[in-house]
Amino acid sequence: MSAEGEDEGEDGPPGLPPGTPFYMTPAGAAALREELRALWEEERPKVVEVVAWAASLGDRSENADYQYGKRRLRQIDARVRFLRKRLERVQVVDPAAQERRDQVFFGATVTFARLADDAEVTIRIVGVDEADAEKGDVSWVAPVARALLGARVGDVRKIRTPGGVEEVEVVAIRYP
Repeated sequence: MSAEGEDEGEDGPPGLPPGTPFYMTPAGAAALREELRALWEEERPKVVEVVAWAASLGDRSENADYQYGKRRLRQIDARVRFLRKRLERVQVVDPAAQERRDQVFFGATVTFARLADDAEVTIRIVGVDEADAEKGDVSWVAPVARALLGARVGDVRKIRTPGGVEEVEVVAIRYP
Protein backbone atom coordinates (compact mmCIF):
# COMPACT_ATOMS: atom_id res chain seq x y z
CA MET A 1 0.00 0.00 0.00
CA SER A 2 1.76 3.12 -1.20
CA ALA A 3 0.89 6.59 -0.11
CA GLU A 4 2.16 8.05 -3.36
CA GLY A 5 -0.51 9.57 -5.54
CA GLU A 6 -3.31 8.86 -3.11
CA ASP A 7 -4.34 12.49 -2.93
CA GLU A 8 -4.75 12.65 -6.71
CA GLY A 9 -8.28 13.12 -7.93
CA GLU A 10 -9.53 14.66 -4.69
CA ASP A 11 -11.70 17.01 -6.72
CA GLY A 12 -13.61 14.14 -8.30
CA PRO A 13 -13.16 10.81 -10.01
CA PRO A 14 -10.56 10.68 -12.79
CA GLY A 15 -11.80 12.03 -16.10
CA LEU A 16 -14.84 13.75 -14.62
CA PRO A 17 -15.48 17.34 -13.55
CA PRO A 18 -14.54 18.48 -10.05
CA GLY A 19 -17.35 17.95 -7.58
CA THR A 20 -18.55 14.70 -9.17
CA PRO A 21 -19.46 12.34 -6.29
CA PHE A 22 -17.44 9.28 -5.41
CA TYR A 23 -20.13 6.64 -5.85
CA MET A 24 -19.57 3.41 -3.99
CA THR A 25 -21.53 0.28 -3.12
CA PRO A 26 -22.37 -0.34 0.55
CA ALA A 27 -19.78 -3.16 0.64
CA GLY A 28 -17.11 -0.90 -0.85
CA ALA A 29 -17.75 1.86 1.69
CA ALA A 30 -17.69 -0.69 4.51
CA ALA A 31 -14.34 -2.02 3.25
CA LEU A 32 -12.86 1.51 3.29
CA ARG A 33 -14.20 2.12 6.82
CA GLU A 34 -12.70 -1.19 7.97
CA GLU A 35 -9.34 -0.37 6.39
CA LEU A 36 -9.36 3.00 8.16
CA ARG A 37 -10.24 1.38 11.47
CA ALA A 38 -7.53 -1.29 11.14
CA LEU A 39 -4.86 1.25 10.23
CA TRP A 40 -5.77 3.70 12.99
CA GLU A 41 -6.65 1.31 15.82
CA GLU A 42 -4.38 -1.66 15.14
CA GLU A 43 -1.41 -1.05 12.86
CA ARG A 44 -0.53 2.55 13.76
CA PRO A 45 -0.33 1.97 17.55
CA LYS A 46 1.99 -1.01 16.99
CA VAL A 47 4.28 1.02 14.73
CA VAL A 48 4.29 3.92 17.22
CA GLU A 49 5.37 1.46 19.92
CA VAL A 50 8.25 0.15 17.77
CA VAL A 51 9.37 3.69 16.88
CA ALA A 52 9.33 4.73 20.55
CA TRP A 53 11.36 1.65 21.51
CA ALA A 54 13.83 2.23 18.65
CA ALA A 55 14.19 5.91 19.58
CA SER A 56 15.03 4.96 23.16
CA LEU A 57 18.08 3.06 21.89
CA GLY A 58 19.88 6.28 21.05
CA ASP A 59 21.54 6.96 17.68
CA ARG A 60 18.64 7.25 15.24
CA SER A 61 20.75 7.89 12.12
CA GLU A 62 21.74 4.22 11.78
CA ASN A 63 18.73 2.69 13.50
CA ALA A 64 16.83 0.71 10.84
CA ASP A 65 13.86 -0.01 13.10
CA TYR A 66 13.45 3.69 13.81
CA GLN A 67 13.87 4.76 10.18
CA TYR A 68 11.53 2.07 8.82
CA GLY A 69 8.99 2.80 11.55
CA LYS A 70 8.96 6.54 10.82
CA ARG A 71 8.57 5.85 7.09
CA ARG A 72 5.73 3.40 7.77
CA LEU A 73 4.02 5.96 10.03
CA ARG A 74 4.14 8.53 7.21
CA GLN A 75 2.59 5.96 4.85
CA ILE A 76 -0.14 5.05 7.34
CA ASP A 77 -0.90 8.70 8.07
CA ALA A 78 -1.12 9.53 4.36
CA ARG A 79 -3.49 6.61 3.77
CA VAL A 80 -5.59 7.56 6.80
CA ARG A 81 -5.90 11.15 5.50
CA PHE A 82 -6.91 9.82 2.07
CA LEU A 83 -9.51 7.42 3.53
CA ARG A 84 -11.02 10.07 5.79
CA LYS A 85 -11.34 12.55 2.91
CA ARG A 86 -12.80 9.91 0.62
CA LEU A 87 -15.29 8.68 3.20
CA GLU A 88 -16.44 12.28 3.82
CA ARG A 89 -17.29 12.63 0.13
CA VAL A 90 -18.48 9.13 -0.76
CA GLN A 91 -22.05 8.69 -1.94
CA VAL A 92 -23.21 5.16 -1.16
CA VAL A 93 -25.54 3.70 -3.79
CA ASP A 94 -27.20 0.38 -3.01
CA PRO A 95 -27.69 -1.57 -6.26
CA ALA A 96 -30.26 -3.80 -4.52
CA ALA A 97 -32.50 -0.73 -4.13
CA GLN A 98 -32.44 0.02 -7.88
CA GLU A 99 -36.04 0.20 -9.07
CA ARG A 100 -35.39 0.50 -12.82
CA ARG A 101 -33.79 -2.88 -13.39
CA ASP A 102 -34.25 -2.86 -17.16
CA GLN A 103 -31.40 -0.38 -17.66
CA VAL A 104 -27.72 -0.31 -16.78
CA PHE A 105 -27.01 1.89 -13.76
CA PHE A 106 -24.35 1.97 -11.07
CA GLY A 107 -24.09 -1.42 -9.37
CA ALA A 108 -25.47 -3.43 -12.28
CA THR A 109 -23.92 -6.69 -13.39
CA VAL A 110 -23.94 -6.52 -17.17
CA THR A 111 -23.28 -9.24 -19.71
CA PHE A 112 -22.50 -8.02 -23.20
CA ALA A 113 -21.43 -9.69 -26.43
CA ARG A 114 -18.67 -8.33 -28.63
CA LEU A 115 -20.15 -8.09 -32.11
CA ALA A 116 -16.76 -8.78 -33.75
CA ASP A 117 -16.40 -12.29 -32.28
CA ASP A 118 -19.59 -12.96 -30.23
CA ALA A 119 -17.46 -13.37 -27.09
CA GLU A 120 -19.51 -12.64 -23.97
CA VAL A 121 -18.13 -10.58 -21.11
CA THR A 122 -19.71 -9.97 -17.71
CA ILE A 123 -18.78 -6.97 -15.59
CA ARG A 124 -20.13 -5.29 -12.49
CA ILE A 125 -20.16 -1.49 -12.42
CA VAL A 126 -18.72 -0.25 -9.12
CA GLY A 127 -17.01 2.74 -7.54
CA VAL A 128 -13.53 3.97 -8.46
CA ASP A 129 -12.03 2.54 -5.26
CA GLU A 130 -13.74 -0.83 -5.74
CA ALA A 131 -12.58 -1.61 -9.26
CA ASP A 132 -10.87 -4.99 -9.61
CA ALA A 133 -10.39 -6.23 -13.17
CA GLU A 134 -9.67 -9.81 -12.05
CA LYS A 135 -13.10 -9.99 -10.43
CA GLY A 136 -14.81 -8.22 -13.32
CA ASP A 137 -15.52 -5.15 -11.17
CA VAL A 138 -15.19 -2.10 -13.43
CA SER A 139 -15.18 1.51 -12.26
CA TRP A 140 -18.24 3.47 -13.35
CA VAL A 141 -15.89 6.04 -14.92
CA ALA A 142 -14.14 3.45 -17.11
CA PRO A 143 -14.89 3.74 -20.85
CA VAL A 144 -16.73 0.40 -20.99
CA ALA A 145 -18.97 1.29 -18.03
CA ARG A 146 -19.66 4.80 -19.30
CA ALA A 147 -20.65 3.38 -22.68
CA LEU A 148 -23.03 0.89 -21.07
CA LEU A 149 -24.73 3.22 -18.58
CA GLY A 150 -28.37 3.71 -19.54
CA ALA A 151 -28.39 0.78 -21.97
CA ARG A 152 -31.10 -1.89 -22.09
CA VAL A 153 -30.94 -5.53 -23.17
CA GLY A 154 -30.52 -5.61 -26.94
CA ASP A 155 -28.92 -2.16 -27.18
CA VAL A 156 -25.72 -1.91 -29.19
CA ARG A 157 -23.06 0.44 -27.83
CA LYS A 158 -19.66 1.55 -29.07
CA ILE A 159 -16.76 1.27 -26.64
CA ARG A 160 -13.45 3.00 -27.14
CA THR A 161 -10.60 0.58 -26.47
CA PRO A 162 -6.85 0.87 -26.96
CA GLY A 163 -7.33 -1.18 -30.14
CA GLY A 164 -10.03 1.12 -31.51
CA VAL A 165 -13.79 1.34 -31.30
CA GLU A 166 -15.59 -1.91 -30.54
CA GLU A 167 -19.33 -2.57 -30.81
CA VAL A 168 -21.05 -4.60 -28.11
CA GLU A 169 -24.62 -5.71 -27.51
CA VAL A 170 -26.12 -5.85 -24.02
CA VAL A 171 -27.26 -9.42 -23.35
CA ALA A 172 -28.30 -9.32 -19.68
CA ILE A 173 -28.62 -6.87 -16.78
CA ARG A 174 -28.78 -8.03 -13.15
CA TYR A 175 -28.94 -6.29 -9.81
CA PRO A 176 -28.34 -7.98 -6.46
